This record gives sequence, structure tokens and C-alpha cells, in this order.
Amino acid sequence: MRVRILGPVELTDAAGNLVELRGARLRVLLTRLAIEPGRMVSADRLAEDLWPGDRPADAANALQALVSRLRQAAGRDVISYQSGGYRLAADPGDIDAGAFERAVSAGRDALADGDPARGAALLREALSLWRGDALADAADLPFAAAPAARLEEARLAATEDALDAELELGRGQQLVAEVSELATANPLRERLCGQLMRALYAAGRQAD
Repeated sequence: MRVRILGPVELTDAAGNLVELRGARLRVLLTRLAIEPGRMVSADRLAEDLWPGDRPADAANALQALVSRLRQAAGRDVISYQSGGYRLAADPGDIDAGAFERAVSAGRDALADGDPARGAALLREALSLWRGDALADAADLPFAAAPAARLEEARLAATEDALDAELELGRGQQLVAEVSELATANPLRERLCGQLMRALYAAGRQAD
């Protein structure tokens, strides 16, 4: 099983087939559990996160119904119940966010070892896991704000690390468009501004 939350939520089964998830609330439930894979989340916490300020009269039954639908779609073993809570039966590496963080760590280790080519390749591999905004299906819910912001910051920092490595490898001319777009979108990030200057210089655009 694999769960993707770096963009619209997706679930694939053990054979790699995409599981159809019908209903916005069902996708939110999977997103919420995927933030803490393998950890038990209390039913009360889940109800508050899924229905903030507007909990159903019988929230426990409403949550059970959602869990049942997710099990029907992906298999009973996908979610376990214990001690008043639910757990997504997945390791962090089964979630694209966890795989992203591992690949970024490996890329930074390669950079620290003086191998910018391998570091850049690993960082770009990590960034390729992104398909849109983090936790996109829960973007309007309070529980998603902090983890989504953390993931987006990690994405931008990894991009900056990859750009530094590629600039060191002499690829500045090919990076001008990408760095220009990023610097325009993030004008307060001094590192990106410096990278844009380096890329422009490498492209022979000293005046710019």
C-alpha cells in the first residue's frame, strides 16, 4: 500500500493499482491518518479534525461509517482500531511525504560528502514526488495548516539545496527560468535571490 499526500490524496494497493476514493470526507480521513502513519489517533481527535465546529450529533457513528467505507475500498487491514482510536497500517516510507524526507536526507548526506552530482540527483528525485500542494484535499481544514506549511517549507529548502548543487556543477544557464520563477514567488528568500544572480551570471547576463 502507498499513500500520496503531496498533492491530491491517492491510495494504491499492494499491486500498485489506484484505489478509487469516493467522497471528499473520505479523502480527508485518509489524509489525516497519513500525517501520522502507524500511530493511533483517537476517535475524538479525528472527529474534531474532520468536522471542526460542526460535529455530527453522533460523531462516533459517522466516523465509523467513514472508516468502513475506506476499508471497503482498500481492504480491512488498511485501518486498525484499538483503545478508542484508529491507525493507518503503514510505515512512514509508504507515504510519499516520508519518502520525500528520506530522499532529501540522503541527498544532503551526498552533498556533505562532497558529491554534488549525486546530491542533486537525489534531491530532484525527492522533489519529483510532489504533484501539487501538500495535503490538498484538506487545505481548508485547521488540522492541515501546520503540517502542510512544514512540508511546503521542506520542499522549498530542498529545491534551494538542489539548485546550489547544480550551480556548483556549472548548470547555471539551464536554471535561469526555474530560479527566476521561484525568486519572484518568494521575494523574501535571500538564498534564492543569490542563486538567481549566480544563474544569470553563468548565462552571460551580468547586466541583469
